[in-house]
Amino acid sequence: MAPRQYKQLTQADVDHFLEHGWIKIPGALLPEWADKFTQDVWIRLGMDPNDKSTWTRDRANMPWHQSEKASVVAPKAWDAICDLLGGEERISPSSFEWRDGLIVNLGTEEWEKTEVSPRDLDNWHVDGDWFQHFLDSPEQALLVIPLFADIKPKGGATYIAPDGIQHVAKYLLDHPEGTYPASGGGFKFKELIPKCNEFVEASGNKGDVYLLHPLMLHSASRNHLRIPRLITNPAVSVKEPFNFNRENPDDYSLVELKTLKALGVDKLDLKITGERQRIRPLRIDFWEPQVQVELDRLKAHAAKTGEPVRSVHANGVVFLDDHGAKPGSELKHAPMPDAAQVAALKAIFAN
Repeated sequence: MAPRQYKQLTQADVDHFLEHGWIKIPGALLPEWADKFTQDVWIRLGMDPNDKSTWTRDRANMPWHQSEKASVVAPKAWDAICDLLGGEERISPSSFEWRDGLIVNLGTEEWEKTEVSPRDLDNWHVDGDWFQHFLDSPEQALLVIPLFADIKPKGGATYIAPDGIQHVAKYLLDHPEGTYPASGGGFKFKELIPKCNEFVEASGNKGDVYLLHPLMLHSASRNHLRIPRLITNPAVSVKEPFNFNRENPDDYSLVELKTLKALGVDKLDLKITGERQRIRPLRIDFWEPQVQVELDRLKAHAAKTGEPVRSVHANGVVFLDDHGAKPGSELKHAPMPDAAQVAALKAIFAN
């Protein structure tokens, strides 16, 4: 079998992904786009970067105001994404753009003094709050973490559990009926963390981009340094469900190969029994009023400084999420999570 040809990945990258389920592409996010997507973050937050007394929340998952093609913002990362998924032709056009929906971690005074081991973090999950999860789900084909600022160890980086991929894959294989996302009342994948022994801190330099297998367990961590941590999580979807039973083995994507390896098989004739469905994420409910709060702050800043209002929402709120439900959509919420989960989501998605 002739070796595969890749646009960005080296053989070392391929080997690392197949072994660990993740790779880091250094400097893949262009600095001018990192700056453009973060220039208004403090205005949108309503906080002073030089006055920690104004940092009223330790974490914030923000709605978006600007977007650009991933191939423009981070060409090396985009080529690597295509390499991992078997070519751009397999990727859904809804994934072609990256946005400035920043995920901010500022820490608190308490966490300056108290450290937490990775295993004890309270946010372990698998991404994808807008669909019913199956082993072959196409909606979340990769987990992407671009670093929009330097993130030092203990500085609030995302933690990942590479050896959890096998446990998530096994759960989904054993449940062909599928599961709602945990935030919608489905299986809480964090219950698999006690089985995990490998934990990696996704720290690095501004511009680095992490690309992770879609079944990677991960968690926000505590920012003990209180140096603002700025990332996003642009979702990547593929047009068709993953295929673990391809006639030609050369046609498997690297993501499919890693899933098969995690299950200890060469191929798998998967038969799901549940219905594939999209779900309205709870975050949209919180984002819809929040985007107006941020827009008002941007407009006030523009009136004061003469700068433009850098937002696609300047003349009215546009759709917030191409992957989940849109305003006015008929998509329904999954079964509601308990009150504690709703409160936790509100704390990071609403200001």
